[in-house]
Amino acid sequence: MNESHERTLVLLKPDAVQRGVLGEIISRLERKGLKLCGLKMLQLDDALLATHYSHIVGRPFYPRLAEFMQSTPVVAICLEGLEAVRVVRDHLVGNITNSRNDAAGTIRGDFGMSTQSNLIHASESSAAALDEVMRFFTTDEVFEYERVLDSYLYAPDER
Repeated sequence: MNESHERTLVLLKPDAVQRGVLGEIISRLERKGLKLCGLKMLQLDDALLATHYSHIVGRPFYPRLAEFMQSTPVVAICLEGLEAVRVVRDHLVGNITNSRNDAAGTIRGDFGMSTQSNLIHASESSAAALDEVMRFFTTDEVFEYERVLDSYLYAPDER
């Protein structure tokens, strides 16, 4: 991986699975120019959920969120690119948890109507992304490869 590039985690939540929009969401991420480095479907267990949502595990709404997140498998995606965390969060996903209020053109703004059912999780910071990628992927599930397209996406000093 290029030093100036970073990796980030995206989770496609049960509502994205049930609504059949996985392909469209993944397509948006790829069309932006982000490189898929890891992709898998998994069923979340209690321990993984409690770790991932440790900052809210004691809140009254957590049991409902946990039930929702375990209602179907989720899709975990590791993406790589220049400023990937910011690009995914600010330009593709949207920054407002309540997707009714997110901007048109973002995944949440275009597809979401809920706070809980907002289709997608994206790492909030570079530090969180490092932890989250390691939480959801083993080292042999994240791939390093040269993508020919990068010479058309980035200037030479950005690759």
